[in-house]
Amino acid sequence: MADFDPEKFEDKYVHYFPQLQRAYKNAFNTMNEEYDSTLIHAIDQQILNESEPMYEDGDFYIQLPENPNERLTGVVVEDEKLDAVLDRYLDELVAEHRRIFGLNG
Repeated sequence: MADFDPEKFEDKYVHYFPQLQRAYKNAFNTMNEEYDSTLIHAIDQQILNESEPMYEDGDFYIQLPENPNERLTGVVVEDEKLDAVLDRYLDELVAEHRRIFGLNG
């Protein structure tokens, strides 16, 4: 667990890069165990690769690139299912950020 400083998170890749990598890796591993690995890999490589972890008002959230559903190629999935899996993935990422930075409540 890293000592978390919200002001340092503004320059997160300088101060917290290893922790951010760990959060994404842990979330990926969890999602890969629970869902179709092809879909999870596609979300990871085509949507989340351009995402931005943010900290605001005492909590984390993940800022996605514009039109995330349109970025997904090579995988056939209904928008409704993609939205549900992506929402679950984002929840897992936020939970990992909270856990790694010791902000579980």
